[in-house]
Amino acid sequence: MRIHWMLGATALFLGACQQVAPPVLLPVNETDMIQVSTKAPEDNRSGKCWGTDITPALVETVTEQVLVRAAGPVFGPSPDGAPTYRTVQSPAVYKTLTHQKIITPRSEYWFEVPCVADMDTSFIATLQRALKSRGLFRGAVTGVMDRKTTKAVRWYQKQHGLDSGILSLTAARQLGLVAYARPYNN
Repeated sequence: MRIHWMLGATALFLGACQQVAPPVLLPVNETDMIQVSTKAPEDNRSGKCWGTDITPALVETVTEQVLVRAAGPVFGPSPDGAPTYRTVQSPAVYKTLTHQKIITPRSEYWFEVPCVADMDTSFIATLQRALKSRGLFRGAVTGVMDRKTTKAVRWYQKQHGLDSGILSLTAARQLGLVAYARPYNN
């Protein structure tokens, strides 16, 4: 399991900024899929890489009892078989219907991420040290984006409003890993 996850993470980081590669999907848990792509929904400027969290819709199965025939009188022969008829009360008849109902619709959130070319071993080691200094990372500083590192990134970003294991550019700047862009003065 660990090797498969590490291979998926490696593919994620190697394929994120290549123009010809399709998006890479990496399952995080049962309710979450994370996707990294070079194409963003509105802004596809050269040199930018994007991540997106896709949360599937929450669907509930609803079971209902639907009235088919109401209770009422039924005419039939008397119990002794005599030709006289009497009124008998019949019970209501119901039918069970099951259908799907969307509780929470699917959501997709795009955010800018550091490109793969920037995510080398020294960058990841610095990320691990920054997370370790904040008490979020308890593993050895290896320079490998492993499960513990991804989990620590998720913990850090969740505190800042982004529940994702993909390091956002904003979080990288907050951790001091990436410089803030300087505004151009004319």
